[in-house]
Amino acid sequence: MKKILEVNHLSKSYGYRNNKVQVLNNISFSVDQGEFVGIMGPSGAGKSTLLSTISTIALPSTGTVRIDGQDILKMRNDQISDFRRKKLGFIFQDFNLLDTLNVKDNILLPLAVDRIPLEKMEQRLTHVASVLGIEQLLKEFPNTISVGQKQRVAAARALITEPKIIFADEPTGALDSKSAAELLQYMTNMNLEDDATIMMVTHDPYTASYCNRILFIKDGVIFSEVVRQGSRKDFFNRVIDMQATIGGGGRANDF
Repeated sequence: MKKILEVNHLSKSYGYRNNKVQVLNNISFSVDQGEFVGIMGPSGAGKSTLLSTISTIALPSTGTVRIDGQDILKMRNDQISDFRRKKLGFIFQDFNLLDTLNVKDNILLPLAVDRIPLEKMEQRLTHVASVLGIEQLLKEFPNTISVGQKQRVAAARALITEPKIIFADEPTGALDSKSAAELLQYMTNMNLEDDATIMMVTHDPYTASYCNRILFIKDGVIFSEVVRQGSRKDFFNRVIDMQATIGGGGRANDF
């Protein structure tokens, strides 16, 4: 299986000398193509810092990060910007949709920037809209659709560039339980139907149960790893147990 993400001896600190705070400490792991990997841990463990560091948003203090075989730390700023736009997808709590554009144009915006031919844009749009169940929303504007629908539109925008990896930071954080479950099922469809590689930060064991593998971080290091085997409910219970071990439990939705 091809490795999409390779992280080696990654450390991240803030401040200087006596005021230096070590957030991540010598972290190493890899993610294969088509994996759906979660990052969990107590508040302040370094989850979001890890995601931002490996996704080119922030730079590590030491270590290496390779995405699709390319060392992102050896790129110039303009190269990183280009790489991020073409190779990476992002889903955040903040949808970052443009209210002046309809749903269709919000989704197509990344392709328009890269001047992708119109026929190819339409083909990709038809596909991602189907995968995420938003075909009927394409003519709507963001202020006329629900919060859950907005998040699915944001996911479609992330998927339409056919990125090597999608980074999601608490994507269900602003959603009610029904909308969250719908989004997670659609993200699973992205993973299974498009072989999309997804790395997701979450504090919620129910959300995490949709992943294939969970990396648990505590005090800036990888404390443990749980791999899904058997049913999602069994995996959910194992995630709950590990969360209890390291602290920092989230809501435990019933199955």
